[in-house]
Amino acid sequence: MNVSIVQLLVSDRSCFAVFEKFQRDTGASDLHGVTMPELRSGARRSKRLGDLQAAPQPVDQVENCLLPAQDRTRRRVGGGRARGGNATVAKGPSAAKPTRPGRGRGVRLIDLDPEPPCQVLPEPVAAGIGEPVANRVAEVADRDIAMEAGSADKLGVEEEASTTPVPDRVQVSNSPIYKVDRKLGKGGFGQVYVGKRVSGGSGRTGPDALEVAVKFEHRNSKGCNYGPPYEWQVYNTLNGCYGIPSAHYKGRQGDFYILVMDMLGPSLWDVWNSLGQSMSPNMAACIAVEAISILEKLHLKGFVHGDVKPENFLLGQPGSADDKKLYLIDLGLASKWKDTSGQHVEYDQRPDIFRGTVRYASVHAHLGRTGSRRDDLESLAYTLIFLLKGRLPWQGYQGDNKSFLVCKKKMATSPELMCCFCPAPFKEFLEAVTIMKFDEEPNYSKLISYFESLIEPCTSLRPIRIDGALKVGQKRGRLPINLEDDEQPKKKVRLGSPATQWVSVYNARRPMKQRYHYNVADSRLHQHVEKGMEDGLYISCVASAANLWALIMDAGTGFCSQVYELSAVFLHKDWIMEQWEKNYYISSIAGATNGSSLVIMSKGTPYTQQSYKVSEAFPFKWINKKWKEGFHVTSMTTAGSRWGVVMSRNSGYSEQVVELDFLYPSEGIHRRWENGFRITSMAATADQAAFILSVPKRKIIDETQETLRTSSFPSTHVKEKWSKNLYIASICYGRTVC
Repeated sequence: MNVSIVQLLVSDRSCFAVFEKFQRDTGASDLHGVTMPELRSGARRSKRLGDLQAAPQPVDQVENCLLPAQDRTRRRVGGGRARGGNATVAKGPSAAKPTRPGRGRGVRLIDLDPEPPCQVLPEPVAAGIGEPVANRVAEVADRDIAMEAGSADKLGVEEEASTTPVPDRVQVSNSPIYKVDRKLGKGGFGQVYVGKRVSGGSGRTGPDALEVAVKFEHRNSKGCNYGPPYEWQVYNTLNGCYGIPSAHYKGRQGDFYILVMDMLGPSLWDVWNSLGQSMSPNMAACIAVEAISILEKLHLKGFVHGDVKPENFLLGQPGSADDKKLYLIDLGLASKWKDTSGQHVEYDQRPDIFRGTVRYASVHAHLGRTGSRRDDLESLAYTLIFLLKGRLPWQGYQGDNKSFLVCKKKMATSPELMCCFCPAPFKEFLEAVTIMKFDEEPNYSKLISYFESLIEPCTSLRPIRIDGALKVGQKRGRLPINLEDDEQPKKKVRLGSPATQWVSVYNARRPMKQRYHYNVADSRLHQHVEKGMEDGLYISCVASAANLWALIMDAGTGFCSQVYELSAVFLHKDWIMEQWEKNYYISSIAGATNGSSLVIMSKGTPYTQQSYKVSEAFPFKWINKKWKEGFHVTSMTTAGSRWGVVMSRNSGYSEQVVELDFLYPSEGIHRRWENGFRITSMAATADQAAFILSVPKRKIIDETQETLRTSSFPSTHVKEKWSKNLYIASICYGRTVC
């Protein structure tokens, strides 16, 4: 029997080991790598993990082993429940399409990019607006462009095409001829210049303006790979939308796609700097009211902005009638939150995807969730707090895992702490927007009303015009809203006091015998396992807390033989390979905080091929790669901060998705349940919890599934579940509360 041990090429930012068991007839090409006597070897290049995940530590050497296979604290209790029904099966994860993350430091002009955006690949949809939100994503880049002194923390890739000289004169789509004057700024995809009309013209804004902003995007830039920039399509729909600057002409000239727009004034970032890096509560409140109004109009058009921050809010030209008017610019990351029928887009999560600017992005954007209206409002809350206080708690993080650390800090910072020394309305606004559901319609009038008490009553003394808010709510102080909400108060999700809990999952089964043991020391493990096997029970799942073990044994596994190893090494490679040789497959794993692990391997599983990976961060990219190869996650665990994930062929699943969060992702799990998914694996560290949800190929008669969260092992609840024919299917211990 041939066995290949293949050394992986490991980047300085990731370390992991992947071990695979292949079928006997699988042929491997001879590649170069580490060679052992009578072995064929190959090299496989590793890929970086997404920036959302914590940066791993390098090790001296890791190996990829290929083996021919034989045939075949406080007590908190919470939970959820799913019932079977005619659920629609959601599509499995698809390959991410690279797109544009966004812009950069604000300048006195529309559409400048503080940091270079990633690639955009627009695709037509029914509405003709470009890509749907699920497909328009910005991949996490390798470096943080902005320095700490700057406002933007957007990740992106610099475009070589942006260095190509722009033409001296511009005329597109029957526009006047403009002489290209001074350069105002440059982003990852485009460059913006002042365009001066060669002849004629009048006024400071509009299609006849004497001076305009001219944005150049090279045809070879990533944003133009499939024709005109995606942003053009958004402007086609939004032109004339309240608070969105007008785009007057667009077209191609030579190698450039050119957009001619109104010239605007300073950004809120510039204003904040000019005021000594601080703003008065009155001014911040005026900004809040008008920004909410602008976002409401944008949302009514079916779009979310995707990159709300100080640099993307600009005032009108100084000295003009609109010098106190607020505008929202940069639509490169705008996406649809509803389809052509008016229905909300479907929920999804891709943990390897990030869209927006790290400093101001919503937690959901960090976690790779489909963008919706709540995300714009959460980013606005961070923007307002920044303008007031001059700093956010997560500023200063550096490195490849910056997004992970920032997101963790956002989740761990309560609104009370975030808004200390801020007037109460800012805390109320932050609390309101961070507990919103994915498809919830914001109560814009109520959000505006929070800031009424802070706004200067004399219109002429207000630093920002609030025309939009007046149009929404009529006269100031008489907003037509129902402040007495009939609904129950929403549960806060960011408490500022992290907690770890037991999470147990129960599936409906025919009556069977099940037994559990917990707080099992290493020395007593053998005794419990042997007694269970004598009674015809096999281990179905295992877990660990405080370096003690929990194991579930039952008569419904279908296994015919089982072996296990308790090892000081996390997922002991040599022993696993030895059992693979004997036609055992991994059926359950658990890791302890001290680095030890308990591996259960069984005969009688349906698996025909198996692979596992050990990683310092949740390995979603590897999981996604394996999904495409026909594998599905069948076991998962953690040991300290390390993740261990087992994937198998012939798992019995047709679809699989991931829910990854810094707390128990209740909303995501319930949405997956509605689409026919059920939890099949889970694991948690002291920072994150991950859930694998799957759709079985064979329809289950009773699809009922319940979850329970308890501060101690749920021994007092299990018998109650058994009485309902609900049996433990999975269990883990880790972070569930922020």
